[in-house]
Amino acid sequence: MGATATLQDLKRLTEGLHAHRNLSTPQLVETAIARGEGRLASNGALVAMTGARTGRSPRDKFTVEDDETRDRVHWGKVNQPFPPEKFQALLQRVIRHMAERDLFIMDLAAGADPTYRLPIQVICEYAWHALFVKQLFIRPEPQEIAAHNPEFIVIAAPEFEAIPERDGVRSSTFILADFTRRIILIGGTKYAGEMKKSIFGVMNYILPQRNVFPMHCSANVGADGTTALFFGLSGTGKTTLSADPERRLIGDDEHGWSPDGVFNFEGGCYAKCVDLTLEKEPQIYNAIRFGSVLENVVLDPRTGEPDYSDIRYTENTRAAYPVDFIVNAVIPGVGGHSRNVLFLAADAFGVLPPIAKLTPDQAMYHFLSGYTAKLAGTEAGLGSEPVPEFSTCFGSPFLPLAPSVYAEMLGRRLREHHAQCWLVNTGWTGGAFGVGKRMSLPHTRAIVHAALDGGLAKAEYSTEPAFGLSIPTACPGVPSELLNPRNSWADKHAYDAQARLLASKFVENFRKFQVPDSVRQAGPRTV
Repeated sequence: MGATATLQDLKRLTEGLHAHRNLSTPQLVETAIARGEGRLASNGALVAMTGARTGRSPRDKFTVEDDETRDRVHWGKVNQPFPPEKFQALLQRVIRHMAERDLFIMDLAAGADPTYRLPIQVICEYAWHALFVKQLFIRPEPQEIAAHNPEFIVIAAPEFEAIPERDGVRSSTFILADFTRRIILIGGTKYAGEMKKSIFGVMNYILPQRNVFPMHCSANVGADGTTALFFGLSGTGKTTLSADPERRLIGDDEHGWSPDGVFNFEGGCYAKCVDLTLEKEPQIYNAIRFGSVLENVVLDPRTGEPDYSDIRYTENTRAAYPVDFIVNAVIPGVGGHSRNVLFLAADAFGVLPPIAKLTPDQAMYHFLSGYTAKLAGTEAGLGSEPVPEFSTCFGSPFLPLAPSVYAEMLGRRLREHHAQCWLVNTGWTGGAFGVGKRMSLPHTRAIVHAALDGGLAKAEYSTEPAFGLSIPTACPGVPSELLNPRNSWADKHAYDAQARLLASKFVENFRKFQVPDSVRQAGPRTV
């Protein structure tokens, strides 16, 4: 069976009697519950469990290597090559598997800006997966559905498990991207985030060709109409800080920066909800209601009330909901050019300052580094000391092209629009993890507000010696002794040793990049 015949089979699959297309939210919730896929929480959200896979499976992700991708994709651990003939055979098996099941098909899009919008179709084996993608992607208006022509198709078959020896994959789980057929094939995992992130990878592949900088970041806009971008790995506060009651949310995770401005790739939010409380994160807490999806959240068996502190299944508990569930969200998710770009790092070494002003070269250095730190005890195999984590461009698992492509686009946008880049430490102060304390959220919010409202524009700055960073000597609402990290440590010699240690980790990680000398020299000074 050739590729053309397979695509014809796929088309017949989506038009069969068992294909349920573009069901409403109540219909999807009702169907998911009737099929035993989930249950309702007391707040109205649909709760589903994902079984053994409670997060992404990066080692099971592959890209088809063919004439389209061979010379464009940055091959390696992130972008593992996959033979076209193996993809064809696996696709045929998945189609046969799906033909025996009820299917839930959603016609959606990625990209709030119509100029750069990517029409997609998601074919789901589960009703709750269909609800998940419906709430997270752009939902076309009813009059647009009839003319919907998907440019990419996602097939999610969680109950189909691959046989590695036969199918050429690593395990029973697989996430395959074919840029020639324009198909994403997912199997052997119930974790819904794979569907979302696969389309992000697609946007990261196609948009740079259209002079759009794809970004793994959140974005909001102030009362003055200026846009701010928040980059950061998991646990750094990206979603929390961008969901600010004093600013309007454009989106919480994936955006493009085009010649016209910033736009959200998605129509929803995918927030971590471990230890979520109304007091700490009211906007996210109140967004979880009927129409939302909760993944792996434990419910009280009697009342159905979510227990966000219960992590018996995973710390990666998640809430998916439409962005308009956030009060004052920007609909559609489009804003002007960014004036401020913030890199968030939860530095468990206690070395980085609460905020530093970066030059464009420093911005490119820290963007390529994509630093945060893992904490001792949070993952198997970690010892008693913090462990640095570097994720290129704050999103290395989702970057099909060479890192330099994205870094150069960042530098160009910063210079073109005179945007200021800031490095913000949401981690530890006064000592490393276990000695110091975590930056308080009110102090971090005050720092972010001062950066965004111009309060730091006229501040005096000094240069700290370890990383050569410019740090303000004063910031409204923040004790001045916190602004210089060395001053906050009781043992200055211990700080100097810790700074040298972290600097050496940065330098070691950065050796793999081919960059101009000005960017390399913008890194740490203490080694």
